[in-house]
This record gives sequence, structure tokens and C-alpha cells, in this order.
Amino acid sequence: MGILDEAKDRIADRLNRAPLLHIAADEGEGSVVILLHGIASSASTFELVIPELKKHHRVIAIELLGFGSSPAPEDATYTIDEHVAAIAVTIHSLRLLEPFILVGHSLGSLLAARYAARHAHEVSRLVLASPPIYLRPEEIGDPLVRTHVSAYLAAYDFLRANKDFTISTAARVVRLFQLGDTLSITEKNWNAFTLSLQQCIESQTTISDIAAAKCQVDVVVGTLDQFVAPGTLEIIGRMRHVTTHTVHANDHVVRRRLARVIVKTIDPDPTDTAPATVIG
Repeated sequence: MGILDEAKDRIADRLNRAPLLHIAADEGEGSVVILLHGIASSASTFELVIPELKKHHRVIAIELLGFGSSPAPEDATYTIDEHVAAIAVTIHSLRLLEPFILVGHSLGSLLAARYAARHAHEVSRLVLASPPIYLRPEEIGDPLVRTHVSAYLAAYDFLRANKDFTISTAARVVRLFQLGDTLSITEKNWNAFTLSLQQCIESQTTISDIAAAKCQVDVVVGTLDQFVAPGTLEIIGRMRHVTTHTVHANDHVVRRRLARVIVKTIDPDPTDTAPATVIG
């Protein structure tokens, strides 16, 4: 057996023994909605969403591999396939009988898109909140968009290369904006953070994953989102099964405005006549 075959076998073995993730919330009754939070975060991301959704749905919030109270295996490499394998094992352990709505925020939205592409028969609807979708710079024709995306990738590379700066800056941001558990970069989750950033956000196939999804896809994004590159959302916005909901005066965090639109996207108000692409 060659070196390449051995490497493939190790990867396959790791995916086959993906651990069960922590289910931080399982509340309400009705059709199932599953929530996946973002990088360096936890299920508290959805603290404004769960109370509203559980009025009509069974709402399940799963904490991602390496974050929150979920396991962080020593040999984890935090590729998108590894994350999705752990999500799949956890969801399948619930023995759900019907397709469910899958909601992801930030990194969670990228993982949700891959899950929907790989497990199309399980997902009835896909809601992607604040998705950091990037093409590789060499794939971008527009010079301005290419410059923006290159700047994002350079910033992420800087964060990964400067551990002390990143951890201390994250702590100051949490205190300044009172983010609680919605952002936590520490020694404990440093590997999960840096590897997930590199393997899932900087290197991604989200556009093709969304294209492969067989269900309705709703993208919810704030007009002040610091991590959404201009121009990249236009590509998926042209797909027939994708609807974009723009939330005015909201940044990357699931604040009250964004939470309200996520809920309204799943449970629309029949009396609301506002355009689907401009909500907030």
C-alpha cells in the first residue's frame, strides 16, 4: 500500500468514527428545525431564535466539533468533511422520521450547505445566515471583488499566524460588544478555530454545494456584515432555488433584527407583503 492510500485510509477511518456532538437545546414540538452555529461560537448564537421557533417547531441546536461543549479529538483536522461527518452522526442518532429544516450561521452555514448537498433527502429547506462565501481570488473576474476577497483571506492568515494577538483581541471584542458565548477564541479551542478557518472558510466549495442542494435555499444577510465579500452573494442569488433576505442595519451577529428575519423566513407572516429580498 502506498503513502497516498494510507493517508486515504486514515481519513476514511477518522470520518467513520466521527464523535457525537453536544446537543445544547432540544425544545418544542412540531416539524424539526436544526441549528448550527458559527466558528468560535456555541449554541448561544441562537438565543433570540429558539424561543420563537419552538412555538411551532421542535428546535435542536447542535454545537460544532471542537466548540462549545462538543468533543475536540486530539487527532481532529477540522476539515469540512470531518465537521459534516460529526453532524451527520449526531443527527442520525436522533432517528428523525421526516426531513428537517437546516439553519446555519457563519461557518455553520457552510457546513449546512455541504450537509444538504450530501444528504439531500434529509433536508426540506436550507437557511444560511451570514454565510462567509468566498471564491478563490483567481476565479474572480471583477478586480474590486478580487481585491476584497484577497484582503479577507490575508486577514484570516494573519489571525492564524498571531495566536496571542487573536485571542486577546477576541476577548476585548466580546467585552466591548457584550457578545457573551457567541464568540470565544481560547487556548482550548485554538486548534479547532484555526483549522476550521483554514479548511472550511478559506478553502471552500460552498457555491457548488448550494447549487447541488435539492431544496429551497434562503440566504439571510445583514447590510453591515463585516465578513461577506461584495459580489460573491450575487452568484448564488442568481440560482433559481435561492432567495436572499437583506436585513438592514445588522452586522454578522444574530442580533434581534437578523433573528426576526430567520424566524420569519421559516414561519412567514401571511399578512406581510414586504419584498422577500428586502426585510428588516
